[in-house]
Amino acid sequence: MGYPVGFSSHTANFETTTVNENFMSKRIIAVLPGDGIGEEVTAEAVRVIEKLNAATDAGFECVHVPVGGTAYDLHGTPLPEDTLSTARDANAILLGAVGGPKWESAPRELRPERALLGLRSELSLFSNLRPAILYPELADASTLKPEVVSGLDIMIVRELTGGIYFGGPRGIETVDGQRRGFNTMEYTESEIKRIAHSAFRAAMQRDKRLCSVDKANVLEVSELWREVVTKISSEYPQVELSHMYVDNACMQLVRAPKQFDVILTTNMFGDILSDAASMLTGSIGMLPSASLNADGKGMYEPVHGSAPDIAGQGIANPLATILSVAMMLRYTFTENAMADKIEAAVQRVLANGLRTADLAREGETPVTTSEMGQAVLDELV
Repeated sequence: MGYPVGFSSHTANFETTTVNENFMSKRIIAVLPGDGIGEEVTAEAVRVIEKLNAATDAGFECVHVPVGGTAYDLHGTPLPEDTLSTARDANAILLGAVGGPKWESAPRELRPERALLGLRSELSLFSNLRPAILYPELADASTLKPEVVSGLDIMIVRELTGGIYFGGPRGIETVDGQRRGFNTMEYTESEIKRIAHSAFRAAMQRDKRLCSVDKANVLEVSELWREVVTKISSEYPQVELSHMYVDNACMQLVRAPKQFDVILTTNMFGDILSDAASMLTGSIGMLPSASLNADGKGMYEPVHGSAPDIAGQGIANPLATILSVAMMLRYTFTENAMADKIEAAVQRVLANGLRTADLAREGETPVTTSEMGQAVLDELV
């Protein structure tokens, strides 16, 4: 099975360090466990990094700082200045997950999810890469027929710092006696150009097919998106470019997902499409992601959320976080051999029949979060 450019997961040693003048000369990973199962899954990823450090001279160091609801409880804000400063100074960021019903009553600007938007914006993490790969061993875990998803290998490239999530004006106001909510979806030409280049470069390292997803039949912002992407395509003549409306793309992902190689789309559409693609692989617990800036610095995180309903039970799947570390090794640290070893270890564990609760079929006994993490460690050679 061919892995997409930058696919993988895992973390550095458990020993933390203090931010100082030598910070940038080291290989620092800011670990932001966050909320819910974030603490559990990042712990397993850090164990993998520990083993890499022990076996090589990789020299990774992890700095643990709070984020999300946990940070709000401690410091009254989901993104404390110390956390943001640590993330800025680190070479890469490993994030667990944020959010949960505990903080739903907090003011909107102080909810855990605002930390993610703040990190993306402050660090200019505009290019979100979300691979959706179906391991052969998990073909029967997908809700789609094996012949539809077997061999699936898609990369979704989502613009991450623009669009309706960041556009203004926005808010809730009272007009003529009733409340009105409003948001603004906007993109500048330069924002579209840079994410288009990111997607075309990814396509050049894969099957050289790129599908740009928009809603150009309704939205002016999508008209501009399609025009700019088409113009940029002339710089990548080897890449076959197609366009698709987002509603059709949702349908096609379920009907015939293997028609796609790289999907390029906006912030909101990418949010929706990537979650839909996650279920093609059998479980959202298998999907890593990378959010990169123009310099290759990245924040790496599993696609799944904080899953507060299973937090603390030791049943969460840590593989997406471990695979996120592999992406980190590829994109930020250019340690492709290490990334290969992690991915191979995960595949061997699955081939051996180990399954966490989200992957287990009826009659199978699932392993715990730590048992799955240990199994990956045992196969990491």
